[in-house]
Amino acid sequence: MRVGFFTEVYHPVVNGIVASLDGLAAGLRALGHDVYFFAPHVPGYEETTGPVCRIPSLPLPTSTPYRLTVPVVSRRNRTAIVNRLDVLHAHSPFVTGWMSVRYARRLRIPLVYTYHTRLEEYAHYVPFDENATRRAASTLTRNFANLADAVIVPTPAMRERLLELGVTARVEVIPSGIDLRAFGSGTRNAALRKKLGVRGEERLLLVVSRLAKEKNVDVLIEAFSRTRVPARLAIAGDGPETEALQSLARELRVADRVSFLGSVDRAQLPELYASADAFVFASVTETQGLVLAEAMAAGAPVIAADAPQVREVVDGAGSLVAPSAPAFARAMDEVKAQPSPEQAALARRAAARFGIEEQARRVAAVYDSLRTHNLDAVSS
Repeated sequence: MRVGFFTEVYHPVVNGIVASLDGLAAGLRALGHDVYFFAPHVPGYEETTGPVCRIPSLPLPTSTPYRLTVPVVSRRNRTAIVNRLDVLHAHSPFVTGWMSVRYARRLRIPLVYTYHTRLEEYAHYVPFDENATRRAASTLTRNFANLADAVIVPTPAMRERLLELGVTARVEVIPSGIDLRAFGSGTRNAALRKKLGVRGEERLLLVVSRLAKEKNVDVLIEAFSRTRVPARLAIAGDGPETEALQSLARELRVADRVSFLGSVDRAQLPELYASADAFVFASVTETQGLVLAEAMAAGAPVIAADAPQVREVVDGAGSLVAPSAPAFARAMDEVKAQPSPEQAALARRAAARFGIEEQARRVAAVYDSLRTHNLDAVSS
């Protein structure tokens, strides 16, 4: 099959959505399918993987790596690629998503939509009334999902969420996948721990996250300031809240024990996860939380905020706590200086459900079922 991924977010942006897209594309290609990306052009960025068709874009009026897509695909790409696609897969309900709707209807091919983001949880970024913005985001999600022939969600909790919003389209639960071999290859690295300032019996607590308000990293820093055991906190990631979080660490007098690592290359993550004594995760706004699966695949014990979608990912392989600083602090105090073999094995078994290969097979099966339905409709 020839599949077109239409996305508002792609490289050089680094986040969970991009990681999920790359993983699914790799899995589908391994099955023999052709995957083409359609994503906003980013000035100065050169592709390292492909094929990627860049769409004209404009800078947004705020300081952000995201771009405003201009809905134009070159005639050459329309002729050589778009017109030859078998399935369109939208990964955004914004401009690129509506482009995929238009092409799907014109070409009479199936349209699949993956629900990556709970848009209503990002209302604080919009300079309008927050409640009105949340309602508008919910309406956009419902209306766009109902235009798709099938909607893919990563957890049963997100399926229930779409049903609550009034989505009537077919909804399939298929978790986002990770490269289990890559993340399972990480080993505990004493030199890396030393580089991060870990001494003796100190615990290394790890956060991997975009540093944004909805990720609740501030809760983790406050919790860390309350811990009574010797520990260090390493935070991998970047984002609009970086300076505020660094200021909070200074205010709470833990800046000397908190390492802000900035953006970390994905190739370095398996060793980082495996070198941690616990992975901590406070967000309750994710549709899945891909980093949870990555950490577990590396054998890291998980401490996560208790939310339905998080509960389904962790599946008994970690500690679920209330999304508050006192609750996280108590859980941090219970972290051992080194995970036991039993803890690591339990985490890896829980992560085994998220292999790219299984995800790709299930997504391809959705594509096939929709194409078969379309052919039956045409023949009748």
